[in-house]
Amino acid sequence: MPKHKAFYISNTENKKQLLKNITSGTWFKDLNALKGAVFSDFTVNAFIEEEIRHGHFDVQTATKNSLKNSSEGERKRALLNHILKSHPEYIVLDNVFDCLDVAAQSKIKKTLSQLSKNTQIIQIASRKRDILGFIDSIYVLEDGAPKLFVDTNEILTKNFTQDLPQPYKTERYKFTSLIKLNKVSVNYGERPIIQNITWEIKPREFWQLIGPNGSGKSTILSLISGDNPKGYLVDMTLFGIKKGSGETVWDIKKYIGFYTSEMLRGFKRRDTIESMIISGFVDSVGLYKYPTDRQFSIAREWLELLNMLHIKEKSFQFLSNGHKRLVLIARAMVKHPPLLILDEPTNGLDDADAKLFSELVNKIAQESETAIIYVSHRKEDFIKPDFVFELTPNPKGSVGRQVNV
Repeated sequence: MPKHKAFYISNTENKKQLLKNITSGTWFKDLNALKGAVFSDFTVNAFIEEEIRHGHFDVQTATKNSLKNSSEGERKRALLNHILKSHPEYIVLDNVFDCLDVAAQSKIKKTLSQLSKNTQIIQIASRKRDILGFIDSIYVLEDGAPKLFVDTNEILTKNFTQDLPQPYKTERYKFTSLIKLNKVSVNYGERPIIQNITWEIKPREFWQLIGPNGSGKSTILSLISGDNPKGYLVDMTLFGIKKGSGETVWDIKKYIGFYTSEMLRGFKRRDTIESMIISGFVDSVGLYKYPTDRQFSIAREWLELLNMLHIKEKSFQFLSNGHKRLVLIARAMVKHPPLLILDEPTNGLDDADAKLFSELVNKIAQESETAIIYVSHRKEDFIKPDFVFELTPNPKGSVGRQVNV
């Protein structure tokens, strides 16, 4: 039986160098004589580059799409199938479970478990929960070299000890209900997406919206945010406004703070950390008018809470992905919106950053009037919602129900 290894790392490690050290035999001499393959975003990106430059579609997805036009889940499944066809003697797996729902993860685990009987597996994981059960040795990196991992019971410390900053305006919105979906169904052509969804969200409630990839989570979010034109065809009330009663998209959006991990790709400017938070008052990317003293004061309070006041003049791009997300949450919360939507917020985070991010979200839920919808394809140990609304795929469209936390 092959001996299997895992590297448990943080997102601050140099992933490219780690892959090079593994595959070159620098650390594990036995790999020099073996035929290997690397499952990684770097590999996917190389194939996508080949598609764009030369029109070569070497990796086939189940839907026959190009990798460039496929979802993260489709790309991962297609790359793994492509690698297995070459019958490697060892495979390096780099964060194989990112962006996959529970069902997809389960299928890949079964495939890898069967494969492990004859093929050596070397796993790279930034979440401890993702380390495969058949792994024999787990390593961490110390001074750039592998060292066997010794698991210890961590002492959880509180990172955000100050009170949550107060709203910009003292007058608060008076809603008895924020969102009401009444037997809502959505189809795209002949394809049903959701069926008879009834869901109400009230002020201060903390919800998790959960469901596998493709179950309609994004469709529901687009209805709630006012972006989906099919909202005019269903029975839905948003912030006391009956959908289709003459409201604009901006009449809805002014009540919502929104975060998705995709937002990180949209902020490429070199704005300071302080400017990023202040820009939340005007919902802009960058500052185009001078902030008020009150806006400056609230931004500083958020910087103090995040322990970033001493680096407020540094570029937002200077931060790690985990700390960028903290800033974007503060940006969404400076106005204390009635509703905060967090769409797959922990995708790509390591354990340390996931804990940090979750602590801030839990604090917002406990200390503000803002209701939260946290959207995920699987449960996050550190985030503690009060209610869970689960979507279950169905041939006639996904159905939804409230389940026990």
